[in-house]
Amino acid sequence: MRIKKPQIALFAGSFDPITLGHESIALRASAMFDTLIVGVGKNINKQTMFSLEDRLLFLRTAFAEVDNIEVLPYQGLTVDFCREQNISYIIRGLRYAADFDAESMVANANWLLKADVETVFLLTEPQHVGISSTAVREILTHGGKIDNFVPESVLNLINR
Repeated sequence: MRIKKPQIALFAGSFDPITLGHESIALRASAMFDTLIVGVGKNINKQTMFSLEDRLLFLRTAFAEVDNIEVLPYQGLTVDFCREQNISYIIRGLRYAADFDAESMVANANWLLKADVETVFLLTEPQHVGISSTAVREILTHGGKIDNFVPESVLNLINR
């Protein structure tokens, strides 16, 4: 008898902050896999608005009711984190054609580094295409309202 190993996927990003688009991708991916790890990576090319602790809190609060989503921080190469956590799939959300170009280059590099990790692309739902963490940070910087951009639980934390 062959024992099926759990299907574990990673949805990685800086999530500075998590948006409704991120939430949608994570919830859809969590329905496809036994476990979805939302990995908060440290990107050396990005200066974040929110601390790692805040971003982890935002994500854990947003997914508190979803049993098969875990939120973990990580540093270093994503494929090394996949190896450490027995992750077989990397989830990436695509908003525009340009996202596919950039994400396919990263997926190909990951393939060369660890060929047994597959990248799965999920299209962003149409109502979330124009939402990005960058836009949310810009709106926040200028005192605008982000109600239509982030999950309500995260909005409550940001506004506390």
